[in-house]
Amino acid sequence: MKLIVGLGNPGKQYEETRHNVGFKVIDELSDRLNIPIDQSKHKGIYGIGTISGSKVLLLKPLTYMNLSGESIRAVMDYYDIQVEDVLVIYDELDIPTGKIRLRQKGSAGGHNGIKSTIAHIGTQEFKRIRIGIDRPQNGMRVPDYVLGRFFKEESELIKEAIDRSASACEKWLDTPFLQVMNEFNA
Repeated sequence: MKLIVGLGNPGKQYEETRHNVGFKVIDELSDRLNIPIDQSKHKGIYGIGTISGSKVLLLKPLTYMNLSGESIRAVMDYYDIQVEDVLVIYDELDIPTGKIRLRQKGSAGGHNGIKSTIAHIGTQEFKRIRIGIDRPQNGMRVPDYVLGRFFKEESELIKEAIDRSASACEKWLDTPFLQVMNEFNA
């Protein structure tokens, strides 16, 4: 079984914020793969489907960003999912808005959702898609920025990044991740 996790915060007030692009990719995948996010357990909401003969679980942790690892670990344990079959999608301040970067491993880079994930699964060696949201300008505080909404001029870039991220996830279902990285990081 492959586990695709989108990081974000639950609740209407966070729905369209920069921090919730991971959730947006899961929503897009849910539509594309016809896997309804209709189960609530393990501190998250998720759906399971079969794509090309393989089981796929789409997860949105409901722990709030800083505790995301709790939900991921619970799902991995319950479904006996190995770390090499986990892909985590999240926002990244150090990438320009709308760009995506795929990596096979790495540090948290200051991202609290990834810090929690590393702490709970016990390794930095899990696949990830980082979606660029850029850094705040004009002295805006990072927490205010990531919990803020995208500017109008960013909305098309983010829509494209969500689309490309979902396409990369789909490709990973039957292609080695290194090949997917080479294609989508180009």
